[in-house]
Amino acid sequence: MTQPSTPWISMGSHSANRWRVSATTVDLSRGERRPARCIDIAAEPQHVIVDAHRTALIVVDMQNDFCAKGGYLDYRGIDITPDRAPIEPIRRLVPILRAADIPIVWLNWGVRPDLLNISPSLLHAHTQDGTGAGLGETIPGGAPILREGSWGAQIVDELDPGERDIHVVKHRFSGFWDTALDSILRNMGLTTLLFAGVNADQCVLTTLQDASFLGYDVLMLDDCVGTTSPAYCMEATRYNVKLLFGFMTTSAAVIAGLDAAP
Repeated sequence: MTQPSTPWISMGSHSANRWRVSATTVDLSRGERRPARCIDIAAEPQHVIVDAHRTALIVVDMQNDFCAKGGYLDYRGIDITPDRAPIEPIRRLVPILRAADIPIVWLNWGVRPDLLNISPSLLHAHTQDGTGAGLGETIPGGAPILREGSWGAQIVDELDPGERDIHVVKHRFSGFWDTALDSILRNMGLTTLLFAGVNADQCVLTTLQDASFLGYDVLMLDDCVGTTSPAYCMEATRYNVKLLFGFMTTSAAVIAGLDAAP
């Protein structure tokens, strides 16, 4: 390799995608990448081996409007118990992944106050007959629904995003549509995505599907997802993830794989 006449300077926001630059030479080899740290995870339909250095956890929509009293689903009279079930498994898993240097991405709804990028079909999905407060509107006596910066769009108090965690705001069911998520993950050299959050058969599944279509390897963490939909929706989600898109596993299996890794 050509040796520079001046010292190297690193150029790039993440070590997985970084040039070395001097006055005379640009090194495009991205030689700072770490060697693989392989972990074996019990999963269905098969065990999987992933590189911890190229893996991230995507936590979808663990927000007050879906998981807290006084939020949108509660206002609509929907039992939020199933959406609260993933809180404790996610709370336990996140610090373990942080300690293993696995990035955490918090992917959350956050719509514009003027709704100028929201179509009628999306508004209809949140209030099909047009009555009652819908997407971006204010719950009587409460907060705006999923409006960026509002209480409803905030992550529930039981989960504590860390200073190094990554936050991506979305305005569709899939977190890859018209967001920076794909660019961020690719810039970090990530290839395997673990999925947690709510609702498993809606925003989690559509984001996971798009991830699969984009070429990522995907695993849904069964104990870290929930849905207020009927039970058959969750069964169909598990079936289709295993058949078409990726793998089903649990947070315990991921933790066990990390513990057993060199």
